[in-house]
Amino acid sequence: MADEMKLAAYICKGCGLADRLDIGQLKQIAEREGKAKIVREHDFLCNSEGVGMITKDIEGEGVNHIVIAACSRRAKIEAFNFDKVAVNRTNLREGVIWSQPDTDEARELTQDMADDYVRMGCAEVVKMQIPTANPNAGSNKRILVVGGGISGMTSALEAAKAGYEVLLVEKTGALGGMVAKLHKRVPDLEPFKEPADTQIDDMIKAVNENSKIKVYLNSRITKTSGAPGQFSVNISQESGGTQTENVGAIVQASGFTQFDASKLERYGFGRSKDVVDQMGLEELAKAANGGVIKRPSDGKEVKSVVFLQCTGQRSPKEGELSYCSGHCCNTSIKQAMYFKDANPEVDAMVLYTDLRTPGNGEDFYRSAQKKGVTFTKGWPKEVTADLHLKFKDVILNDEVEVQPDLVVLATGMVPNSGVDVEASGGAPNLGGDDDDAATVAGEGDAGISVLNLTYRQGKDLPHLRHGFSDSHFICFPYETRRTGIYACGPVRRPMDISQAVEDATGAAMKAIQAVENAAQGRAAHPRSGDLSFPSFRKEGCTQCKRCTVECPFGAIDEDENRYPKFNEGRCRRCGTCMGACPVRVISFENYSVDTVGSQLKAVDMPDEFSEKPRILVLACENDAYPALDMAGMSRTKYSPFVRVIPVRCLGSVNTIWVSDAMNSGYDSVLLMGCKRGDDYQCHFVRGSEIAGVRMSKIGDTLQTLNLEPERVQTYEIAITDADRVAQLIDDAAQMVEKIGMSPFKF
Repeated sequence: MADEMKLAAYICKGCGLADRLDIGQLKQIAEREGKAKIVREHDFLCNSEGVGMITKDIEGEGVNHIVIAACSRRAKIEAFNFDKVAVNRTNLREGVIWSQPDTDEARELTQDMADDYVRMGCAEVVKMQIPTANPNAGSNKRILVVGGGISGMTSALEAAKAGYEVLLVEKTGALGGMVAKLHKRVPDLEPFKEPADTQIDDMIKAVNENSKIKVYLNSRITKTSGAPGQFSVNISQESGGTQTENVGAIVQASGFTQFDASKLERYGFGRSKDVVDQMGLEELAKAANGGVIKRPSDGKEVKSVVFLQCTGQRSPKEGELSYCSGHCCNTSIKQAMYFKDANPEVDAMVLYTDLRTPGNGEDFYRSAQKKGVTFTKGWPKEVTADLHLKFKDVILNDEVEVQPDLVVLATGMVPNSGVDVEASGGAPNLGGDDDDAATVAGEGDAGISVLNLTYRQGKDLPHLRHGFSDSHFICFPYETRRTGIYACGPVRRPMDISQAVEDATGAAMKAIQAVENAAQGRAAHPRSGDLSFPSFRKEGCTQCKRCTVECPFGAIDEDENRYPKFNEGRCRRCGTCMGACPVRVISFENYSVDTVGSQLKAVDMPDEFSEKPRILVLACENDAYPALDMAGMSRTKYSPFVRVIPVRCLGSVNTIWVSDAMNSGYDSVLLMGCKRGDDYQCHFVRGSEIAGVRMSKIGDTLQTLNLEPERVQTYEIAITDADRVAQLIDDAAQMVEKIGMSPFKF
């Protein structure tokens, strides 16, 4: 029968495996205990001959479930990529021989590890089904870009160059955003000596003339529903009309608003017309068009100007910005050159706390020095209404007072990121066309929704620290907690023009990846290409809503009867829903409560008199498992009593695995996941946090079993923690030695 499972196990002898392990014994275990119909060994499984042997068995022998006992699942990915076959990668190299000493004394325990991993591999793969693609996949490949500034236009042009249709929505009546308001820009090419032309008009022309880009001006997104490959958006125009468009992915490039300088009365803004912010200075420079710049109060030529850096930013004061906006120092240097280029006699001073010039080293700064711009390290205290500036010169340790003709404040960026859905309680939002989502007061458009999502979690992307739109910028930029929606430019983090262009290009590429994966029913990053998706046994559901609430990506809604309703297109395949379910009715074809549970039960459990404890590690495949691999690669040794099972995310860990492990006689269970926090390293955002909450309640189970609470520990692991993971395993072994082995050993 075509659907009959046929298991084959392939054992590699290369990379020193045959020198350290009894390959014949591994073959017997795979055949007798693992019930493999075919068991073969090969000198180097990953070479063309070895892969060809496996392919021949798949095509000629009907093999559809495979155990490859060789190197880590993170190595030789392309070599062992077989379509329509369930595959387990049993890690005998990094996880066994490279992590154990090559001595006669250690040989028995090293073989025990390898034997168990083969047992575990066979146990897992027989519980796996061959994944099939999402049946509700969306095939729309148009890309929506929200925001017509330089970030949005760059994303649109890059996607169009790659052959994709683009919708570009801009809320104002013209493209160009903030850059269109600039007289010149900071240079991004050698020799970094002079302010450069913005070339924004050429970019606007390129967008308008591109047949693949459709532009909506004076428009806002008033409703967004659907999933990657099948988003539906309502675009409402200022004239009153609303157009519904279908797209496959979304890039949010909604930009930023200048910090409100009227809050900086101590620096004279609002009390003197001759105190302006940086955008105000750009207006004066554009009006001068290369000539002398005149001050607003009386139209006289500016003969002296002071630029105050970090005004209202990098500030501990309530209502001001605590962060650096990145571009401001270079912008002030550029603007000081406006004056010097028009009249070298102008006295131009930049008063700074720390001078930061990313992107061009010190070349631009040195060029300004040569033109006569003065740079003074100092702390401004007050600017009076008649423009007396008082500051402390930090270098000279002196109190100074000057009276320039013009003062320019370097205020910061406030992201146009829409409603903070988490601050407003994350209340369900089930639609509606109004865009007046003024739930949260703030600068610019902070209280008005940008995307108006119909997600139960709220109308916009979640916000990170300081209100910037969600982005996993540590591990993979642009990714957000809303699958198929990517943030770029200053709405994602503070950045200058050069960085925004690069950022927008990356977001366009991620959007393209999203629509291509969606069309094939595959997952988005980080499990890009995964065909599995959650299956749900409705008759066992208790409607507890844990899966709905805990899903980090808004992939689960509720049907009319309040049962979970899975949106496979939004799903990242992390398994958090599976870990949340107390009645275990959620699973994936190739990852389930049974696939992991069968592995931990397959381990040979020595009795309590053998002095061979067993430590189970459930290791996140994104950071903890790579750290273990790197420990092996560096030949860092750790306890031979550990047995590691990779999991998709700590959020997928169901407490039944811990209970089963303790009941099966394991002496300790370690959960290792990614770092949590605002700048999260967790690839699935909240996995470690959720696991921590769940495991905090496992103490009751341990108490019921009369087991010590220290037997179960949860750790946050960075991908670079190779030495630390080895130490944690050894610490667990020492803890077991101290308190004794589990009384539940058979």
